[in-house]
Amino acid sequence: MIALQLLRTDIKPLTPSSTVQTALEVMDDFKLNHLPVVEGENYVGLVTEGVLLDAVSNDLPLSSFKNGLPRAFIGADKHLFDAINLFHEYNVSLLPVLDTDELYMGYLHPQDIVMMMGGMLSSKIPGAILVLEVNQSDYQMSQIAQIVEGNDAKILASYLTSTPNSPVLEITLRINRTDLTPILQTFQRYDYTIRATYHESVHAVDLIDRYENFMKYLNM
Repeated sequence: MIALQLLRTDIKPLTPSSTVQTALEVMDDFKLNHLPVVEGENYVGLVTEGVLLDAVSNDLPLSSFKNGLPRAFIGADKHLFDAINLFHEYNVSLLPVLDTDELYMGYLHPQDIVMMMGGMLSSKIPGAILVLEVNQSDYQMSQIAQIVEGNDAKILASYLTSTPNSPVLEITLRINRTDLTPILQTFQRYDYTIRATYHESVHAVDLIDRYENFMKYLNM
């Protein structure tokens, strides 16, 4: 799924002539801490609530901050995993979407991405979660898939995480088996470090709790 498929256009972007007061009112109406500033169709950047609250006057136009606005955005053809990374990197409440000419099209809201991910996580296919730890130099997804499939199972989803300045990768696998015993034994024979395993029924409850808590946070 790409950014264009979750594009929102319900909020009219601000312009350099918009005032601090106008921007704060729109933020309050939509419960956001950031808003896009657009000149014509050209994306200028994101104005933040913190900058506006520090303004000496609510009558100031946003052009007063034009050179200091962060230009966080995502291309319309980029995958939503890229959007997740950008939300994390810039810590923003919305993410502008630009076309190939970097013209403003609309924005992404984190709630839409969470709902999309929630749909993916609530798969009705029975399964379990396995978390492996490997050195980056030893990482071979083909071997991992071979071990799983060699035990008459399939990988339904996988996700890699890494820590800065660490040679270690953490690989989270969702596998279409509730009993991972033979798969775990095979990974151990291949000297893989098993960080954690989660039976589907236990993990599903945890995911639902986390998902609902995060949705409550977004709706605050």
